[in-house]
Amino acid sequence: MGCEVRTFEEQFARFFGKKYAVMVNSGSSANLIAFSSLLYRKENPLRPGDEIIVPCISWATTFHPLVQLGFKLRFVDINLETLNIDPVELRKAITPKTKMVVTVSILGNPCQFDEISKICAEKKIILMEDNCESMGAKFNGQYTGTFGLINTFSTFYSHHISTMEGGLIVTDDFELFCLCKSLRNHGWTRDQDVNSTIFERKNDDFFEAYRFILPGYNVRPGELHGIVGQQQLKKLPDFLEIRRRNAAHFGEYFKHDERFIIQKELGASQSSWFCFTMIVRAESKINRLQVLEKLKRANIEHRIITGGNILQHDVIKYYNYEVTKQTNADFAHFNGFFVGNSPVDLRKEIDYLYQTLK
Repeated sequence: MGCEVRTFEEQFARFFGKKYAVMVNSGSSANLIAFSSLLYRKENPLRPGDEIIVPCISWATTFHPLVQLGFKLRFVDINLETLNIDPVELRKAITPKTKMVVTVSILGNPCQFDEISKICAEKKIILMEDNCESMGAKFNGQYTGTFGLINTFSTFYSHHISTMEGGLIVTDDFELFCLCKSLRNHGWTRDQDVNSTIFERKNDDFFEAYRFILPGYNVRPGELHGIVGQQQLKKLPDFLEIRRRNAAHFGEYFKHDERFIIQKELGASQSSWFCFTMIVRAESKINRLQVLEKLKRANIEHRIITGGNILQHDVIKYYNYEVTKQTNADFAHFNGFFVGNSPVDLRKEIDYLYQTLK
């Protein structure tokens, strides 16, 4: 990790209009480091046992670091059309113990940040974005992954840009920037900005090179990841245009198909279209098993929606949590699936999908 990673971090922050970016070895690690940094702020740090609101549906490593750090999770149901946390349910779920809301813009589709930001401001609670699935999406013209106090992205192989493995944290908060840089790098002082606010430098350079100030990790990226990231970032606008063109073609076939609920951009949302989600409606004359069998026979790959409802997974027995409501999350879990999108022209493949399901 050296100058190429720093260059990519600077370019990434500039692209998304934020002051600081910190690269790590995965989006999962980005969540771990971002959440951890909030424990070590000088003012109003989070504490183990604090209540954190999360959506029922996301990838596992939205939730696991919060559990590992000792927080209590409060799960909120989703909107079936967006698959994102329902702002109405969110408002009802907040208690005097709530310290933070973690939003996840699922599979490219932005959360309703006008309502969510308003709620967090009113209640004086932290907003954090896990934007690992939605690089390039916008709400009201603003990129997702920039609404929170601290925000995370992924550059995994199948995501909007790829460094094979990788993730980034972005923020405008200098203290959190310094904390994240230390936490990704053994918790030591090396690589700290000369104006760092999280420690006072001593005169002993021999000791200073290996001085540990935080209980950190080793989740550093390598220079090759930084080099690839620089080139991938240049291509992101074109990648997004192609994904959206594919999505428009998908929508022509399925937006009026009464058998399926498909993911919708509501209001000021502009999705970056990670994939195409489909949920078999309750009143449909078919069921998901029939659909998946048809896709399998046609050699069309398909997946569960993100990780499905985490409350349906065995791991939940290790969580400290409460659930306000999970009706829609359960329905998506048991009746939904997605097929892939990609930054190449997939119109012929989408034609084939339509013919297969017609």
